[in-house]
Amino acid sequence: MIGNDIVDLALARKESNWKRKGFLDKIFTLQEQLLINSSKNKEIMIWTLWSRKEAAFKIYNRITGIRKYNPIQIECLNLEIDVVVYENQIFYTRTQMELEYVYSEAVIKQNDFDKIIAIKRPFTINKRNGCPSYLEGDCSLEKPLSITHHGRFEKIITII
Repeated sequence: MIGNDIVDLALARKESNWKRKGFLDKIFTLQEQLLINSSKNKEIMIWTLWSRKEAAFKIYNRITGIRKYNPIQIECLNLEIDVVVYENQIFYTRTQMELEYVYSEAVIKQNDFDKIIAIKRPFTINKRNGCPSYLEGDCSLEKPLSITHHGRFEKIITII
């Protein structure tokens, strides 16, 4: 199982006022707010935590079929090994921070990171219960996808 999320930092700056009253309280746990407030770059920490939560939720959604997203219930517990917990399920994440975006991937088993590959369109995306997949090559083997896009960026991954 895989999930991913990307945040276009320029678009996030334009469209999201994370400094407004109540924003952090609605999205982040007290422990996460401590991480944000002690960070040298609060904005990057916010979008790092956000993208990890989103990537983990995509796996949760694929497993359960539940689409209700409530980020305050998803907690990034340990930034050193990038553990995210939701509904007693542990997800492992890794995050790439670039000048223009923050990008996170999530898996259930840490060694699955070695099996993730990025793919590009064109191919036909199928959706089963809202979860994307595609047919690999000439065969009828349906492979799971995780697709994320925000602003100028899109990333599509699958697992081999």
